[in-house]
Amino acid sequence: IAAYAQNGYVKEALELFKDMNLEGVKPNKITFLSILHACSHAGMLDEGRYYFVSMAVNHGMIPTVRHYGCMIDLLGRAGLLDETENLINSMPVPPAAVTWLTLLGACRRHCDVKRGAHAAERAFELDPNNPDPYILLCNMYAAAGRWD
Repeated sequence: IAAYAQNGYVKEALELFKDMNLEGVKPNKITFLSILHACSHAGMLDEGRYYFVSMAVNHGMIPTVRHYGCMIDLLGRAGLLDETENLINSMPVPPAAVTWLTLLGACRRHCDVKRGAHAAERAFELDPNNPDPYILLCNMYAAAGRWD
């Protein structure tokens, strides 16, 4: 499933996951991470939401920060920035710097400068030695025509 997902074979990854379940093979957290990654990169919002909820409800697994990261990426790519930020703020696990960087990247892509600046600030707080927030923030301001 991971190999399919990482190489863009989303349909095959999801089919294999369904076959796995039909055969009674229990998925683990890595399986769900692969499925969520596939959904995120294919823009499959409804499917990603379904599998994220299914992970806890149907399989009794508590999502990790990495599972939340896939959902944040999925929502951000879809332009659902309010929902993305709400998900970050409601996570039962503390967000990592990369969590905020993912939101920052989505803000850059969708021209939400105010929210992007907030996401960069949070990323700076968690990892002050990481130059990535500066680069993403600079690119976001440039895309918005804010050179000041």
